[in-house]
Amino acid sequence: MNPMTRPMSAPKVELEADKCVASGQCVVAAMQVFDQDDDGIAILLQERPAPALLDDVREAVAVCPAAAIRLVER
Repeated sequence: MNPMTRPMSAPKVELEADKCVASGQCVVAAMQVFDQDDDGIAILLQERPAPALLDDVREAVAVCPAAAIRLVER
């Protein structure tokens, strides 16, 4: 398949839980994509969220005080 015509894959959320400081800002910004465990550490619920949720994920990336979240858009 020609790389120019290959469909783009959906953006992928990456969470480095070991960096998480349990602030919960990701859950506030994107509660359908993130949750927290009993210690407050972020949990990724959806690795490839629907397009309608991507603005919320971008907000979560922006407000994460530990820079533990990335949205990879290839």
